[in-house]
Amino acid sequence: MNAKVGTAQRHDSALKHVTGQALYIDDMPEPPGTLHGALVLSTVACGRLKKLDLAAAAISPGVSAVLAAGDIPGTNDVAAVGQGEPLFAVNRVDYAGQPLALIVAESLDAARAAVERAVVEIEEEEPILDIATALAKKAYVQAPATLLRGDPEGTLQRAPHRLTAEFSVGGQEHFYLEGQIAFALPGEDGDIVVHSSTQHPTEVQHICARLLGCDFNRITAVVRRLGGGFGGKESNASWVAGAAALAANHTRRPVKLRLPREIDMIATGKRHGFDYRYTVGFDNEGRVLALDAELAADAGWSLDLTPGVVARALTHTDNAYWIPHFRAVGYACRTNRQSNTAFRGFGGPQGVVVMEDALDRIAHRLARNPNDVRALNFYAEGKDETPYGQKVDENHLLRCWAEVKTGGALERRRAEVDAFNTGHPVLKRGLGLFPLKFGISFNLPHMNQAGALVHVYTDGSIRLNHGGTEMGQGLFIKVAQVVAEVFKVDIDRIRPSATSTAEVPNTSPTAASTGSDLNGWAAWEAANTIKQRMTAFAAEHFGVAQDDIEFADGNVRIAKPGSNQVLTFGELAKLCWLGRVSLSSTGFYKTPKIHWDPVAMRGRPFFYFSFGAAMAEVAIDTLTGESRVLRVDLVQDCGESLNPAIDLGQIEGAFVQGQGWLTCEELWWDAKGRLKTVGPSTYKIPGSRDVPPVFNVKMLADAPSREATIFRSKAVGEPPLMLATAVWTALKDAIGAATNRRAPVRLDAPATPERVLAAIERARTVAR
Repeated sequence: MNAKVGTAQRHDSALKHVTGQALYIDDMPEPPGTLHGALVLSTVACGRLKKLDLAAAAISPGVSAVLAAGDIPGTNDVAAVGQGEPLFAVNRVDYAGQPLALIVAESLDAARAAVERAVVEIEEEEPILDIATALAKKAYVQAPATLLRGDPEGTLQRAPHRLTAEFSVGGQEHFYLEGQIAFALPGEDGDIVVHSSTQHPTEVQHICARLLGCDFNRITAVVRRLGGGFGGKESNASWVAGAAALAANHTRRPVKLRLPREIDMIATGKRHGFDYRYTVGFDNEGRVLALDAELAADAGWSLDLTPGVVARALTHTDNAYWIPHFRAVGYACRTNRQSNTAFRGFGGPQGVVVMEDALDRIAHRLARNPNDVRALNFYAEGKDETPYGQKVDENHLLRCWAEVKTGGALERRRAEVDAFNTGHPVLKRGLGLFPLKFGISFNLPHMNQAGALVHVYTDGSIRLNHGGTEMGQGLFIKVAQVVAEVFKVDIDRIRPSATSTAEVPNTSPTAASTGSDLNGWAAWEAANTIKQRMTAFAAEHFGVAQDDIEFADGNVRIAKPGSNQVLTFGELAKLCWLGRVSLSSTGFYKTPKIHWDPVAMRGRPFFYFSFGAAMAEVAIDTLTGESRVLRVDLVQDCGESLNPAIDLGQIEGAFVQGQGWLTCEELWWDAKGRLKTVGPSTYKIPGSRDVPPVFNVKMLADAPSREATIFRSKAVGEPPLMLATAVWTALKDAIGAATNRRAPVRLDAPATPERVLAAIERARTVAR
C-alpha cells in the first residue's frame, strides 16, 4: 500500500481498535506475582492531617504492602514544574481527593477493600472553593502576570465609547476512554520498566527516579498507545506511574495501579475554569482602541502546569484582532480543589473568548452587525504585531472568514433564522461566527525539540521509533508516512514501535499540537541520513554519480548510459550491509526562530499561527433552557495536510469536545469542596446525538505553510476545539432574539439549561 505524504490513510491501529485487538496496559498479560494498587484519598478539602493509621489495612486479606510518605526512599515530590507537590500528603491536606497512601494486594478487590480499613483523622479548616475568594485573599500559586502594550489606561479614558463586563467559563474533565494506569515491572539491580498511559514518558522517568532516589537510567518508561489523553496524561500520569514504581521497588514484584473512573475524576486535575473582567474602548465604527482585561484562573491547590496555561491564555486574549493598546493580567488562583492541568488548547480556549464577548457587546452598543465588527478588527497581513511583539505573518483570516460565510450561506440563513424567531414565541434560533488565530509551539522554547531512531533491515523493512506518543490522534501513521516518503517505499514496510525512553531519550511531551511537527522532522532527519548513506554507496558501487540514483515505488533505479539497473529497496539494503554501511540513524529537530522572555512577556513564542473560522446555528427552548446545535460549517487551516483523513477526524473530534466544554460539561463541588460529578451519570460529555446533524468541514485549500514545517503541513490537534466558540456566540444570539435584543447578553459557560434561562432573565431584567 503506497502512502505518500498528503494522502488519506487510515490510522495504523484502526482495525485493531474496532476489533478489540489493540492492546492497552490493562490488556497486557500479568506476570505471576503481580500486585494491584488502590489509593487512600482525603475526603476533606483543607486541614491538618492528625492521624493516618494503616495498621488494619496492612493486615487485611491479600495485602502485601501499605505505603505512605515515610516509605518513599527518594523525594516525596511529583511536581512537573517547581516543587512542593507531594505524592502522599504530609501533615496537611489541600483538596478532597488528595492521595494519602497506597495499598497493594494480591487482587484489585483486596486492595480496594483494605482502603476502607484505613483510619484517617483530619482537623478541617476553611477551604477556598472559588476564584472570587482566592482573589479577595490574594491566594495565588504564582505572582500575577501582565502582558502590556501601549497606554491602555489613557486610551480608555479618551475613547469615544467604553464598556465594562464580566463573565466566567468552567473547567472540563478529560474523560478519556482509558483511565490513568501504570504497570511497573522490577528488573535487575534496581531497574524498573514502567508501562504508563502518559503523554510524557520522560517526565514519568524523572518522577519515578525522584521518588526512588535513583538515576534516570534505571527507569524505562514505555508507551505503545493511550486510550485518549487530551492533556490529562501530561503531568497527572507521572504521579500515578511514580506510585506504581514505588510499590514495585518496595515489593520487588510487578505492580499495576489503575484508577477507576470515580477515583480518577476525584484525584486528578481538569481544564482551568476562568473568571473574567474587562474594559474595552472603541470608536464609532466599532474599531477597538484599547483593552484592559483580568483573567483569573482556578489553579487548584498546586502549581502543576498553570504557568503555561495562564501564559497561553494571555497570549491568545487578542485572538484574531489588532488591539493597539492592550493590557491583560493573569491571576493563578490557589483553591482547595484538584490541581488543574493541561487540557487540549492549554489556555488558548480560555483566552480567545474575551474578545468574542467584547465584540458582541460593542456591536450591541452601536447597533451594528457583530460579524462586521469582527472583520473590521482583524489583523492585517504581515503588518500588525501581537501584544507580545510577534508579527502575524501568513494571515489566512480573511480567506477562512470568507469561505465559511459562503459555504454556510450566511445571508440566506440569517434571514431564515430571523423569520423563524419572528414566528416562534418559545423556540429561538441563533447564528454565531468565530474567527481563530492560534499559535503553534510550546510556551517554553526548550521544549520544542524531538528525537527519532530509524533502522533499515536487510530485507528492506524499516523500524521507526520517536519521542511522540500515540493517543488515538494518528501521530504514528503520519510520521510513518514521512519516512515512507523519504525512502519512497510502501507504508507496509514501516513498523512504528512503542515510545520508550530507552530508545529516544529526553523527549518533550506529546502536546501543544506539536507531535507531527517535531517528531515528523526528527524522523525525516534520521531517514534522510540513512538514505544519503545508501545513495553514496550505490553511486560508488555502480560507478555512477549520486544524482543518477533514484528511489521510487519501493525500488532504486541506477541510471547508466545505455541501460538502467533496478533493485528493490531491500536488495540495496542488503548490498549496503555487505558493504558495511550503517543502516541505522538517530534524527534530531529543534524548532527554529522561537524565543521568549517570560518576565517581559515579549518575543516570538510561536513558530507559526494556525487560522480557522466557524459558523454555528443553534436552537434554544426559552421555557426549559435546553439547546441544540443544528448545523456547523468549519474551515480549518492545515497547511498541506500530511493525512487529510486523520486531520478531518481531529477537526471533528476537537470541535465536539469544545462544544461539550461550552454547553454541557459541568463540574460541580459541594459546599465542603467534594467533587460530585464523578462519572457519566453526573457529568455529561457530548454523545452521538449532540453532534451537529449538519456538520460541514473544509480544510483550507492551497495554503502550504510558508515556514519550514514538515512537508509544509500545519498542526491540527488543538485549534479546531476553539472553533466551537461559534456555538457559544450563537447561543447568545438566540438569547438576544428571545429578549428582542434590548440588552447585551451575559452567558457563562458551560451554557447548561439553567445558565441559558439565567441569561434570558438577566437580559430581560436589564432591559426593563
